[in-house]
Amino acid sequence: MKSRSAKIVVDLCMTTFLALSFVRWESDPTFHLIVGTSCTLFFTLHVIIHRKWLVSVTRSCLEGKMNWALRGKYVVDLLLLVVWGISVATGVLAVWFDAFGRIHGLSARLGLVLVVIHVVQHRGQIRSYFKRK
Repeated sequence: MKSRSAKIVVDLCMTTFLALSFVRWESDPTFHLIVGTSCTLFFTLHVIIHRKWLVSVTRSCLEGKMNWALRGKYVVDLLLLVVWGISVATGVLAVWFDAFGRIHGLSARLGLVLVVIHVVQHRGQIRSYFKRK
């Protein structure tokens, strides 16, 4: 599953489900729940596919060998993991406790901003997926 086409499919599915999760379906939250769960599954696959990079960069960070550009990507990735976790947890809790709905919405919007930053930071790698044969 580490082929370039598998990475592209996972990233496109994750992006599609992320975009769909911002559609408001007040009358039936089931759609949002299904789309959010699907997005979370693809996000998890994305992290699994890139785990070697995450481990390598974490080691470099802990050893103090990381350049500033890579450090910026790493910080955004860590923030994404935290914000995504908060968004998922508050989304589940909002089913039973309305008070978590506002936190869920705020964390989801912050996560969207971080996703945009993440994509901009990785635009070179994204372009390279489509340039190779």
